[in-house]
Amino acid sequence: MFDHAAAPPVRTALPGSPGARTAAARATGGPPGWPDRVPPPGVRGWQTAAVSWLLDLCPPDYRGHAVLRRHPAALAWLAERHVTAQVEAMRQAYRTVRVDLSESLPEGTIDALLVCLEHEGLRLRAAQRAIVLIREAMDGSIFVERL
Repeated sequence: MFDHAAAPPVRTALPGSPGARTAAARATGGPPGWPDRVPPPGVRGWQTAAVSWLLDLCPPDYRGHAVLRRHPAALAWLAERHVTAQVEAMRQAYRTVRVDLSESLPEGTIDALLVCLEHEGLRLRAAQRAIVLIREAMDGSIFVERL
């Protein structure tokens, strides 16, 4: 579940999700999967914006550690692990929600909760892919648009 190999369900894109990006944003915002709020690699200040975006994925206390701002590669590494743990938590919740909560929630709530978990899982998987792209860009990879 939440894997990129499986096609996501057909739904209206949520704000902030990869499907909500316009064609113009895709054309100017870096490779596919690149975060909307981060300018593409090579644009002046892209790493500063990437640090801000990565910190938004992490617990708020991470902002208090200067080492993470000074070393964006370390922040990206840590953010990747944090988001991976969140994906696993969403998968576990999706697997067990019916057993754990079916008796304590009103009828129909479980289905709504499953949709919520699905959307959150897809958002987190998109964040995982974006973190990998940012790490590759920080390592000096150059993204070439496919024809």
